[in-house]
Amino acid sequence: MTPSRRTVLGAALGAGAGVAATAAGLPAAAAVGLPAGSAARAADWQLRWSPSARDVGLRAFETLEDDRADSHPAAKPHIFAEGDNFRFNMHTVDRDTSDDRQRHEVTGCRTGDSYLKWQKGQTWRVTYRMFIPGSLKATTSFTHIMQMKQPGAGSAPIVVQSLRRVGGKQTIELKIFEQDILVGRTDLEPLHDKWTDVDFQIKIGDGSSGSVRWILKSGSTTVIDKSKSGVDTFLADRVRPKWGIYRSLGDSSGSLQNTYMLLTGMRGYQLV
Repeated sequence: MTPSRRTVLGAALGAGAGVAATAAGLPAAAAVGLPAGSAARAADWQLRWSPSARDVGLRAFETLEDDRADSHPAAKPHIFAEGDNFRFNMHTVDRDTSDDRQRHEVTGCRTGDSYLKWQKGQTWRVTYRMFIPGSLKATTSFTHIMQMKQPGAGSAPIVVQSLRRVGGKQTIELKIFEQDILVGRTDLEPLHDKWTDVDFQIKIGDGSSGSVRWILKSGSTTVIDKSKSGVDTFLADRVRPKWGIYRSLGDSSGSLQNTYMLLTGMRGYQLV
Protein backbone atom coordinates (compact mmCIF):
# COMPACT_ATOMS: atom_id res chain seq x y z
CA MET A 1 0.00 0.00 0.00
CA THR A 2 1.31 3.44 -0.88
CA PRO A 3 2.08 5.43 2.30
CA SER A 4 0.17 8.57 3.14
CA ARG A 5 1.55 12.00 2.38
CA ARG A 6 4.33 12.98 4.77
CA THR A 7 6.11 16.22 5.59
CA VAL A 8 9.22 16.24 3.41
CA LEU A 9 12.81 16.78 4.46
CA GLY A 10 13.80 20.39 4.00
CA ALA A 11 10.31 21.60 3.09
CA ALA A 12 10.87 24.69 5.20
CA LEU A 13 13.56 25.80 2.74
CA GLY A 14 10.88 26.87 0.36
CA ALA A 15 12.84 28.66 -2.29
CA GLY A 16 14.30 28.15 -5.75
CA ALA A 17 17.84 27.66 -7.04
CA GLY A 18 20.52 29.94 -5.64
CA VAL A 19 18.84 30.59 -2.30
CA ALA A 20 20.88 29.77 0.77
CA ALA A 21 19.84 26.73 2.75
CA THR A 22 19.14 28.22 6.14
CA ALA A 23 16.43 26.01 7.58
CA ALA A 24 15.92 22.61 9.13
CA GLY A 25 16.82 19.33 7.47
CA LEU A 26 20.57 19.99 7.11
CA PRO A 27 22.66 18.71 10.04
CA ALA A 28 25.25 21.22 11.22
CA ALA A 29 28.11 18.75 10.93
CA ALA A 30 31.47 18.94 9.17
CA ALA A 31 31.05 18.72 5.41
CA VAL A 32 33.15 16.61 3.09
CA GLY A 33 35.99 18.44 1.40
CA LEU A 34 36.59 20.99 4.16
CA PRO A 35 39.81 21.30 6.16
CA ALA A 36 40.00 19.21 9.32
CA GLY A 37 38.19 20.83 12.21
CA SER A 38 36.08 23.18 10.10
CA ALA A 39 32.30 22.93 9.81
CA ALA A 40 29.98 23.88 7.00
CA ARG A 41 27.29 26.19 8.27
CA ALA A 42 23.84 25.77 6.74
CA ALA A 43 24.37 29.04 4.87
CA ASP A 44 27.39 27.53 3.05
CA TRP A 45 25.12 25.09 1.20
CA GLN A 46 23.42 26.92 -1.66
CA LEU A 47 20.12 25.40 -2.77
CA ARG A 48 20.33 24.66 -6.51
CA TRP A 49 17.53 22.14 -7.08
CA SER A 50 14.18 21.67 -5.34
CA PRO A 51 11.66 20.00 -7.65
CA SER A 52 8.05 19.37 -6.72
CA ALA A 53 6.74 16.06 -8.05
CA ARG A 54 3.24 17.51 -8.00
CA ASP A 55 4.16 20.63 -9.98
CA VAL A 56 6.90 19.62 -12.45
CA GLY A 57 6.62 15.82 -12.53
CA LEU A 58 9.41 14.01 -14.34
CA ARG A 59 10.77 17.28 -15.72
CA ALA A 60 12.65 17.33 -12.42
CA PHE A 61 15.25 15.09 -14.09
CA GLU A 62 17.66 15.32 -16.98
CA THR A 63 16.78 11.95 -18.59
CA LEU A 64 14.53 8.93 -17.98
CA GLU A 65 15.38 5.25 -18.38
CA ASP A 66 11.95 3.62 -18.26
CA ASP A 67 11.90 0.12 -19.78
CA ARG A 68 14.49 0.90 -22.44
CA ALA A 69 14.02 -2.55 -24.01
CA ASP A 70 10.22 -2.15 -24.19
CA SER A 71 9.94 -5.43 -22.29
CA HIS A 72 6.69 -4.66 -20.47
CA PRO A 73 4.80 -1.94 -22.37
CA ALA A 74 1.49 -2.80 -20.71
CA ALA A 75 2.89 -1.52 -17.40
CA LYS A 76 4.24 1.78 -18.69
CA PRO A 77 5.02 4.18 -17.29
CA HIS A 78 7.12 2.47 -14.65
CA ILE A 79 8.34 5.86 -13.42
CA PHE A 80 5.85 8.63 -12.67
CA ALA A 81 4.83 11.38 -10.26
CA GLU A 82 2.23 10.32 -7.70
CA GLY A 83 1.12 13.26 -5.62
CA ASP A 84 4.21 14.63 -3.90
CA ASN A 85 6.22 11.47 -4.63
CA PHE A 86 8.27 10.12 -7.50
CA ARG A 87 7.36 6.43 -7.91
CA PHE A 88 9.43 3.66 -9.48
CA ASN A 89 7.59 0.39 -10.19
CA MET A 90 9.49 -2.82 -10.92
CA HIS A 91 8.01 -6.13 -12.05
CA THR A 92 9.75 -9.48 -12.21
CA VAL A 93 9.11 -9.65 -15.97
CA ASP A 94 10.82 -6.30 -16.68
CA ARG A 95 14.13 -6.43 -18.55
CA ASP A 96 16.76 -3.89 -19.48
CA THR A 97 18.60 -3.84 -22.82
CA SER A 98 20.99 -6.34 -21.19
CA ASP A 99 18.48 -9.05 -20.35
CA ASP A 100 20.29 -10.30 -17.25
CA ARG A 101 19.17 -7.20 -15.34
CA GLN A 102 16.36 -4.70 -14.76
CA ARG A 103 16.52 -0.91 -14.81
CA HIS A 104 14.04 1.91 -14.25
CA GLU A 105 16.03 5.03 -13.33
CA VAL A 106 16.10 8.80 -13.64
CA THR A 107 19.26 10.84 -14.08
CA GLY A 108 20.43 14.32 -13.27
CA CYS A 109 18.89 17.42 -11.72
CA ARG A 110 16.88 19.57 -14.14
CA THR A 111 16.08 23.21 -13.41
CA GLY A 112 13.72 24.60 -16.03
CA ASP A 113 15.32 24.14 -19.45
CA SER A 114 18.81 23.39 -18.13
CA TYR A 115 20.33 20.99 -15.64
CA LEU A 116 23.01 21.04 -12.95
CA LYS A 117 26.53 20.10 -13.98
CA TRP A 118 28.58 18.60 -11.16
CA GLN A 119 32.22 19.32 -12.03
CA LYS A 120 35.61 18.23 -10.72
CA GLY A 121 36.64 20.25 -7.67
CA GLN A 122 33.06 20.99 -6.61
CA THR A 123 31.19 19.66 -3.58
CA TRP A 124 27.52 18.70 -3.90
CA ARG A 125 24.84 17.40 -1.59
CA VAL A 126 21.47 15.77 -2.18
CA THR A 127 18.85 15.23 0.50
CA TYR A 128 15.56 13.40 0.07
CA ARG A 129 13.20 10.92 1.68
CA MET A 130 12.83 7.38 0.39
CA PHE A 131 10.20 4.75 1.09
CA ILE A 132 11.40 1.17 0.66
CA PRO A 133 8.57 -1.37 0.95
CA GLY A 134 9.14 -4.83 2.34
CA SER A 135 8.86 -6.19 -1.20
CA LEU A 136 12.04 -4.34 -2.26
CA LYS A 137 14.54 -6.71 -0.73
CA ALA A 138 18.31 -6.90 -0.61
CA THR A 139 19.77 -9.43 -3.04
CA THR A 140 22.89 -11.57 -3.37
CA SER A 141 23.70 -9.79 -6.63
CA PHE A 142 23.50 -6.07 -7.21
CA THR A 143 20.43 -3.97 -6.44
CA HIS A 144 21.33 -0.28 -6.73
CA ILE A 145 18.87 2.45 -5.72
CA MET A 146 21.21 5.43 -6.24
CA GLN A 147 24.30 5.85 -8.37
CA MET A 148 26.82 8.56 -9.17
CA LYS A 149 28.04 8.17 -12.76
CA GLN A 150 29.75 9.87 -15.67
CA PRO A 151 27.11 10.59 -18.34
CA GLY A 152 27.14 8.36 -21.39
CA ALA A 153 27.02 4.65 -22.06
CA GLY A 154 29.61 2.13 -20.96
CA SER A 155 31.16 3.81 -17.90
CA ALA A 156 31.20 2.14 -14.50
CA PRO A 157 29.46 3.77 -11.52
CA ILE A 158 31.50 6.00 -9.25
CA VAL A 159 29.40 5.58 -6.09
CA VAL A 160 26.49 3.19 -5.47
CA GLN A 161 23.86 3.00 -2.73
CA SER A 162 22.76 -0.64 -2.77
CA LEU A 163 20.56 -3.25 -1.11
CA ARG A 164 22.84 -6.25 -0.53
CA ARG A 165 22.58 -9.55 1.32
CA VAL A 166 25.62 -10.11 3.52
CA GLY A 167 25.80 -13.45 5.29
CA GLY A 168 22.10 -13.91 4.57
CA LYS A 169 21.24 -10.59 6.21
CA GLN A 170 19.51 -7.74 4.36
CA THR A 171 21.59 -4.56 4.40
CA ILE A 172 21.77 -1.16 2.75
CA GLU A 173 25.25 0.10 1.92
CA LEU A 174 27.25 2.81 0.19
CA LYS A 175 30.37 1.93 -1.80
CA ILE A 176 33.00 3.62 -3.92
CA PHE A 177 32.42 1.29 -6.85
CA GLU A 178 35.62 0.98 -8.89
CA GLN A 179 37.85 0.75 -5.83
CA ASP A 180 35.33 -1.49 -4.01
CA ILE A 181 35.59 0.68 -0.89
CA LEU A 182 32.78 0.26 1.63
CA VAL A 183 31.79 3.63 3.07
CA GLY A 184 29.11 2.22 5.37
CA ARG A 185 26.52 -0.51 5.80
CA THR A 186 23.51 -1.00 8.09
CA ASP A 187 20.49 -3.28 8.49
CA LEU A 188 17.80 -2.82 5.87
CA GLU A 189 14.86 -4.56 7.51
CA PRO A 190 14.25 -1.87 10.19
CA LEU A 191 13.90 0.63 7.31
CA HIS A 192 11.30 -1.35 5.40
CA ASP A 193 7.79 0.11 5.07
CA LYS A 194 8.71 3.54 6.43
CA TRP A 195 10.23 6.81 5.27
CA THR A 196 14.00 7.18 5.60
CA ASP A 197 15.85 10.51 5.27
CA VAL A 198 18.92 10.39 3.03
CA ASP A 199 21.75 12.95 3.07
CA PHE A 200 24.52 12.27 0.56
CA GLN A 201 27.53 14.53 0.03
CA ILE A 202 30.32 14.23 -2.52
CA LYS A 203 33.50 16.18 -3.18
CA ILE A 204 34.35 15.46 -6.80
CA GLY A 205 38.04 14.72 -7.18
CA ASP A 206 40.53 12.60 -9.11
CA GLY A 207 42.82 10.04 -7.52
CA SER A 208 42.74 10.60 -3.77
CA SER A 209 41.23 14.10 -3.79
CA GLY A 210 37.58 13.03 -3.53
CA SER A 211 35.41 12.29 -0.52
CA VAL A 212 31.86 11.29 0.37
CA ARG A 213 29.55 11.37 3.36
CA TRP A 214 26.38 9.27 3.77
CA ILE A 215 23.71 9.79 6.42
CA LEU A 216 20.47 7.87 6.92
CA LYS A 217 17.89 8.92 9.48
CA SER A 218 14.70 7.20 10.58
CA GLY A 219 12.51 9.70 12.36
CA SER A 220 14.72 11.42 14.94
CA THR A 221 17.23 8.55 14.98
CA THR A 222 20.46 8.67 13.00
CA VAL A 223 20.79 5.17 11.59
CA ILE A 224 24.22 5.67 10.03
CA ASP A 225 26.61 8.57 9.43
CA LYS A 226 29.77 7.54 7.60
CA SER A 227 32.41 9.41 5.62
CA LYS A 228 35.32 8.42 3.43
CA SER A 229 38.06 10.74 2.18
CA GLY A 230 41.08 10.17 -0.02
CA VAL A 231 39.03 8.42 -2.71
CA ASP A 232 38.51 8.81 -6.46
CA THR A 233 35.11 10.30 -7.25
CA PHE A 234 35.69 11.46 -10.84
CA LEU A 235 36.04 9.64 -14.16
CA ALA A 236 35.63 12.27 -16.91
CA ASP A 237 33.33 15.07 -18.09
CA ARG A 238 31.13 15.45 -14.97
CA VAL A 239 29.30 13.49 -12.27
CA ARG A 240 25.58 12.88 -12.63
CA PRO A 241 23.31 11.32 -9.97
CA LYS A 242 20.83 8.54 -10.76
CA TRP A 243 17.92 7.21 -8.75
CA GLY A 244 15.59 4.26 -9.22
CA ILE A 245 15.73 0.47 -9.15
CA TYR A 246 18.58 -1.18 -11.04
CA ARG A 247 19.02 -4.83 -10.15
CA SER A 248 20.56 -8.05 -11.40
CA LEU A 249 18.47 -11.13 -12.10
CA GLY A 250 21.28 -13.26 -10.69
CA ASP A 251 19.93 -13.22 -7.14
CA SER A 252 20.10 -16.62 -5.42
CA SER A 253 18.04 -15.76 -2.33
CA GLY A 254 14.58 -15.72 -3.91
CA SER A 255 14.23 -12.01 -3.13
CA LEU A 256 13.09 -10.68 -6.51
CA GLN A 257 9.45 -9.61 -6.33
CA ASN A 258 7.11 -7.10 -7.95
CA THR A 259 7.93 -3.96 -6.02
CA TYR A 260 8.33 -0.18 -6.06
CA MET A 261 10.20 2.69 -4.40
CA LEU A 262 9.11 6.24 -3.55
CA LEU A 263 11.25 9.38 -3.37
CA THR A 264 10.11 12.79 -2.17
CA GLY A 265 11.40 16.15 -0.95
CA MET A 266 14.42 16.00 -3.28
CA ARG A 267 16.92 18.85 -2.82
CA GLY A 268 20.33 19.56 -4.34
CA TYR A 269 22.91 21.90 -2.81
CA GLN A 270 26.34 23.14 -3.80
CA LEU A 271 28.98 24.06 -1.24
CA VAL A 272 30.21 27.59 -1.93
